[in-house]
Amino acid sequence: MIEVLTKATVFIAIIVMGYLLKRKGFFKASDFRIISKIVLNITLPCAVISNFNNLKIDMSLLFLIFIGIICNLVTVGAGYLVELKKSDDEKAFNMINFSGYNIGCFAMPYVQSFLGPIGVVATCLFDAGNSLLCTGGTYSIASAVAKTDGKTTLSSFIKKVFSSIPLNTYIIMLIVSYFNFQIPKPIIMFTDTVGAGNGFLAMLMVGVGLELNLKRSQIGKIVQTLSIRYGISIIMAFIFFIFLPFSLEVRQVLAIIVFAPVSAVSIAFTEKCNGDVGLASAINSSSIIFSIIVMTSMLLIMNV
Repeated sequence: MIEVLTKATVFIAIIVMGYLLKRKGFFKASDFRIISKIVLNITLPCAVISNFNNLKIDMSLLFLIFIGIICNLVTVGAGYLVELKKSDDEKAFNMINFSGYNIGCFAMPYVQSFLGPIGVVATCLFDAGNSLLCTGGTYSIASAVAKTDGKTTLSSFIKKVFSSIPLNTYIIMLIVSYFNFQIPKPIIMFTDTVGAGNGFLAMLMVGVGLELNLKRSQIGKIVQTLSIRYGISIIMAFIFFIFLPFSLEVRQVLAIIVFAPVSAVSIAFTEKCNGDVGLASAINSSSIIFSIIVMTSMLLIMNV
């Protein structure tokens, strides 16, 4: 328990450091994009390659891709139903901001540090399904509800999904694992070294991107959104941990990552649907703080 608490405290300290350095002017708000590009396109793929290496994957775990999709569809549906009697714009806002999981830049470092290679693999598979909705699927549904001009065609959606370097890395490493290909040792030495920095950079990025300038008028909506989202997460975590026929480690991963924060791209898609970007940003930042507390508590409860 002490080791779990110590590691979690280190992650929180890195987030706080990133936030304070931004407040002091060491980082600019624009630096968030630079760090996120490094994490998503370099350190995260390297961490995935290292964790997949020499790991024989049970193909039944591919079902986790479907679970990632279902989790998003459930929260999208909840967002719609909560505002059923209100305007289409409010429905669309909820659909975008109730759903999506920040896996690569938040949940993955937790799993990487606490749950080992099989935990990373399970997280990658869940994120593959999650990415299908996060990168445009949810926006397509929400924009149709809001009747905005923005449309996502099938070709643009496919292009968007498969331009994701993390998702492409998941797919390639699944193929490598299935056919038992051996990755040359020099490549693994490189990915081990680079991937080891993923946790630090991801948490630093979270701190740099964190915004705590909440308006009093936003608090009610933030509380409603997060209460429903995390209420659904509690139900999902219980079902996944108790009833799914996977190993304990995989069930622990699923029970933890459903408490990941709202996806960062929800802010951009809210803007495309002519929604309240300031409120979306406040929900996103609040979900990060809440997820830090819940995911750390889950690790302690499970005594990982």
